[in-house]
Amino acid sequence: MKGSMLGNGVVGILAETSNKWERRAPLTPSHCARLLNRCCRDNTGVTRIIVQPSTKRIYHDKLYKDVGCEISDDLSECGLILGIKKPRLEMILPDRAYAFFSHNHKAQKENMPLLDKILAERVTLFDYELVDGDNGKRLIAFGKFAGRVALIDLLRGLGQRYLNLGYSTPFLSLGASYMYPSLAAAKAAVIYVGEEIAKHGLPSGICPLVFVFTGSGKGSLGAQEIFKLLPHTFVDPSKLPRLFEKAKDRTQPGQASDRVFEVYGCVVNCQDMVEHKDSPKVFDKADYYAHPECYKPVFHERIAPYVSVLDMMPIPIHTTMTWRKMA
Repeated sequence: MKGSMLGNGVVGILAETSNKWERRAPLTPSHCARLLNRCCRDNTGVTRIIVQPSTKRIYHDKLYKDVGCEISDDLSECGLILGIKKPRLEMILPDRAYAFFSHNHKAQKENMPLLDKILAERVTLFDYELVDGDNGKRLIAFGKFAGRVALIDLLRGLGQRYLNLGYSTPFLSLGASYMYPSLAAAKAAVIYVGEEIAKHGLPSGICPLVFVFTGSGKGSLGAQEIFKLLPHTFVDPSKLPRLFEKAKDRTQPGQASDRVFEVYGCVVNCQDMVEHKDSPKVFDKADYYAHPECYKPVFHERIAPYVSVLDMMPIPIHTTMTWRKMA
């Protein structure tokens, strides 16, 4: 059977099993309809699509069946099998092509059994994380939705964290991102939290509340989009010490305020995280990427002591971090 299944025109869609939260699908019903209709017109390409049944997938099985897909646990007739996250080892069939996020090209220890299985079964793997264009830039990466989801979940966790430390905050009213039926509904919930902060303030004991965003990619911009729904002020990384000095001044006798009515944002990039060992006043991003060993970390000294919340989108940094206690 070796090689006989590859390119046979039958595509399979895996039921996601990596964790209980994963509801995404590699192909939507409308994608499947387009692929199958094209085959009917041209008599080429995808002839059949077999979808493993799932009761938690965002698109329920009937939507796939309505556009001509087959619903079956058995994907043995598929030459190409698509998923989002890594499947269970027993779901890897020999001599097929698979596409999913494998998370093993950096030799992540927990995913080595999956790689061993792929090699043993002579599987062709298309790893989304390694799909790039002519210029070598990744074509499939974190987008704005990843950043939006990250910050919503972060705000929810922040409310729980502060409650454990003895502080009640408006963040406690937020649900996790998966609990909202749409982005608009999630944003409305964050806007309500912002209105509560503007009206009633935050306890001074946890302020200034500083959100630090790394980089300016789509993920970071998505997180900032949600952050901006709160009453906020952005500050330059160099101004963080002064922000805390002002907060300390407000706690002096006669100047005290027990509530703070906004949060603070700060966007940091590579030059805020490292500096050249020999020429600290000059930062060259290209040189840093090419020779990271010539640079030393400064994030833990200049930024981390002032961070309440760190929203870290992927960014190449060579640094160690210390944390300001949230109390």
